[in-house]
Amino acid sequence: MDVGVGLPNTVPGTDGRQLVEFARRADELGFSTLAVLDRLVYDSYDSLVSLAAAAAVTERITLAPTILLAAYWPSAALLAKQLASIDRVSGGRLVVGVAAGAREDDFRATGVSYRTRGRWLDELLNELGKVWAGAGPVPGIGPRPVNDQRVPLWIGGNSPAAFPRAAKHGIGWVSGGGPIAKFPALAEQVRDAWKAEGRTDTPKLGALTYVALGADRKKTGGEYLLDYYSYMGEKAQFLASGVIADEDRLRDTIDGYAEAGCDELLLFPCTADVEQLDLIAKVALSAGGLGQRKTAW
Repeated sequence: MDVGVGLPNTVPGTDGRQLVEFARRADELGFSTLAVLDRLVYDSYDSLVSLAAAAAVTERITLAPTILLAAYWPSAALLAKQLASIDRVSGGRLVVGVAAGAREDDFRATGVSYRTRGRWLDELLNELGKVWAGAGPVPGIGPRPVNDQRVPLWIGGNSPAAFPRAAKHGIGWVSGGGPIAKFPALAEQVRDAWKAEGRTDTPKLGALTYVALGADRKKTGGEYLLDYYSYMGEKAQFLASGVIADEDRLRDTIDGYAEAGCDELLLFPCTADVEQLDLIAKVALSAGGLGQRKTAW
């Protein structure tokens, strides 16, 4: 199983220079992917701008919004251009995780209907492919993505529509967190959707979890998640209390997801301290999760 790491673009108080140093260090340490979270109505760094900055200071690591709440974008053409630009700047290292989103205020801010967000996301995903292939609403929208004129899409979400959406548009499915014990059943639903779509390839299965190694960091990490996910009610408390704060539990989590059939686990630090990456990398290396990518996009 590959092990990626999150960029602290949504962690309160993060300095812009810390984001850049985080990206550089993650690349050096051998993590498979550098991921970002996405929110509009929050005091956070824009996910795509953060990845563009990371592209400039990294050489080999995959760049991936996980998850980009693409459904609040009012323009597929504009989003296609932004994503293709990052893909070109990074030399084809972009993979785009997308989901419908669950924050109604994000949609109000861009004027997109929250009620029909799933339908709009399906339409948007179709339009992205057309723009990247040079068949957008207006000719001449560029640049084209580096690889096969398309950026790989990694679909997230647990709604009934998420798994068929992944099978139709994506290279796989990524879980937004939750108990490891539930992952195999969700993975089986993805495989069933693959079969129903008539696909013969194997879906890439991913998951994410939150880390703040050190007793002093667990408290601040939990407070951050309570605030970030406040709209989720009791689930926010579950996420906050589940922050991984010790090395043994992190190692068990990595091993658990690997045994559950996960292809890539994304570890999101709840702190902007660059030293946190070295602590995470030490555990991931001992679990065999760092080094050359094990699964292809």
